[in-house]
Amino acid sequence: MSLFHSILLGLIQGVAEFLPISSSGHLAIAEQLLGVEGASEIPGFFDVLLHLGTLVAVFVAYWPEIRDMILEFFRGIGDLIHGTTPTPVPPARRMILLVIVGTLPLFVILPFKDWIEGLSSNLYVVGLALLATGCLLFASDRVRKGRKTERSTRMTDALLVGAAQALATCPGLSRSGTTITAGCFLGFERKFAVRYSFILSIPAVLGANILSLKDALEGTVTWSEVPVYLAGVIVAAVVGYACIRLLKMIADKGKFGAFAYYCWAAGLLTVILKFVKG
Repeated sequence: MSLFHSILLGLIQGVAEFLPISSSGHLAIAEQLLGVEGASEIPGFFDVLLHLGTLVAVFVAYWPEIRDMILEFFRGIGDLIHGTTPTPVPPARRMILLVIVGTLPLFVILPFKDWIEGLSSNLYVVGLALLATGCLLFASDRVRKGRKTERSTRMTDALLVGAAQALATCPGLSRSGTTITAGCFLGFERKFAVRYSFILSIPAVLGANILSLKDALEGTVTWSEVPVYLAGVIVAAVVGYACIRLLKMIADKGKFGAFAYYCWAAGLLTVILKFVKG
């Protein structure tokens, strides 16, 4: 892999992972329509590193909240040992429960993982999924602003957002766009919908990396290319952090319409080009 391709893939990962435009969909389009050979077949070890790079971006952007969750996790263990439960439950502890519940739907689709990943080779599916993402984002702008935060969100709400995240494993459906839209429809405060979406991605990304790390290491890892890989990882982390900050500002204004139009244009163009090329 060349340094240019490493940086390019890091840029795509950082932008599309967090902005609601679908990273998996864009990687499939890059390979099959734009002729970026192997874009959706990133070396396994590099793919793991790229996702860890964007995970670092989440930790940096939301470190105060994540730190409180880590501390509250250990306090919760202490309460279990001593048989005490604080009333009301601290917000950080409720957030831990919301993330756990929101992650459960991913286990339902785990047996279909290979089949879902195979859909990336069908650009009609990718294009239609991008059109659907645009519709979701357009609708989210028109939902009445909610007030739910980690203090008031129900576990059933978390389960439904988790189901949206599981659905968004389909290439072309944006994970962040689908989960944020689901949160808006369920009455989440927009800032909380964005924050919950990104923090919910942590166990999903870690789980996917753990599953793929063994296969990646068992494959042919060209250790001499690791410095080249790291350049892409740094780009993914820096660009990913910038995109999180951008999305947080956009969420404050409640305007995802620009991304909706982009997804419609990208999806429609993908379907047309695929039809023309046969």
